[in-house]
Amino acid sequence: MSAAATIISGPPAGLRCWGGIEVRPQTIGRVLGIGLRVAGRMAGQAIMGEDAQGTTARVQPSAAPGAQGRGRAAGQATRNVGRGVSGFFQPFKRVGGKILLEVVSVFFLLPVVVFMPVLWRTRESWQHGPDHRTFLSSAVVIAVFLYLGVSSFWRARRRG
Repeated sequence: MSAAATIISGPPAGLRCWGGIEVRPQTIGRVLGIGLRVAGRMAGQAIMGEDAQGTTARVQPSAAPGAQGRGRAAGQATRNVGRGVSGFFQPFKRVGGKILLEVVSVFFLLPVVVFMPVLWRTRESWQHGPDHRTFLSSAVVIAVFLYLGVSSFWRARRRG
């Protein structure tokens, strides 16, 4: 089958992306798995003081003596891994923060829904009736939680 016939008939087993390159889901998982294994091996070698060929690197005695040098190398490797992980999770952190604000605002609006019938039922005694305190306390609760819920939604909208 020619390349032109493949393009016209479409990909038989994979998906085509924008550039016409065939992408199979199995290869993406394999590439990520291999990449994680290689990164783990490189981090382990950096912590143990080995270079890329697997031989132990010579440490200058004046630069870093013994355990102190290994500790510094381990600290540097930990910082590098931390920077890489935080860079990887940066988009998830942003979206997660936005979703958290929206969920919190929904929970802030629940007391508004609960106290609104109480406010409506006691609306006639708003000034000097028998349910005057109930009306005022439910009005305060509704005002506070309505403000918190709306402001939280507003902050989530501004983040996006």
